[in-house]
Amino acid sequence: MRILVVEDERRLASSLRTGLEAEGFAVDVAYDGGEGLWYARENSYDAILLDIMLPVLNGYKVCETLRSEQNWTPILMLTAKDGDWDQVEALDTGADDYVTKPFSFQVLLARLRSLLRRGVVERPTRLRVGEVELDPAAKQVFLDGDEVGLTAREFAMLHFLMRRAGAVVTKAEILENVWDYGFEGDPNIVEVYVARLRRKVGRDLVETMRGLGYRVGAE
Repeated sequence: MRILVVEDERRLASSLRTGLEAEGFAVDVAYDGGEGLWYARENSYDAILLDIMLPVLNGYKVCETLRSEQNWTPILMLTAKDGDWDQVEALDTGADDYVTKPFSFQVLLARLRSLLRRGVVERPTRLRVGEVELDPAAKQVFLDGDEVGLTAREFAMLHFLMRRAGAVVTKAEILENVWDYGFEGDPNIVEVYVARLRRKVGRDLVETMRGLGYRVGAE
């Protein structure tokens, strides 16, 4: 079982990693919301332990973003807050459970195991545009029924565009959602990946809207 811990309090994050690894879990740790979102997009996890009060992006935003992208990995929220409305907001943004700090590690472990037994609550549906079909759950893409090999970043970009089929998506939106909110590299990387996708899934799939951005599926 692979777990992602997103917690900016480093002593607590280290303690959680040590405890979970002692229980046989493989653990990745992110120290802010932006990094946590990147990890969750780039890797497959059985569950995510997600703090609410995080730098860069708070836990609510991370959870909401993942659910909007049809990522249904079970999420257990960790927070120092104990108000009813904080719990309501955590659950409303898509979290599966909620633990208030300070908490017993054994209680957290029991909650985590409960989530793992429950598994993924909702399975994403396949997306289709023309002859291209994308399965978010299996991380597979098919062209005319034949599987197409894509890198993780190519898949993420195609997934993002196909979820917004028919809409024009700007380069900035692609950078924020496929790379990260703090991306400081060359924005022309988007054009490089568009060219790669066209070579692999057909030149006509991704349409360039001059001066505006890109679009998949005209209708």
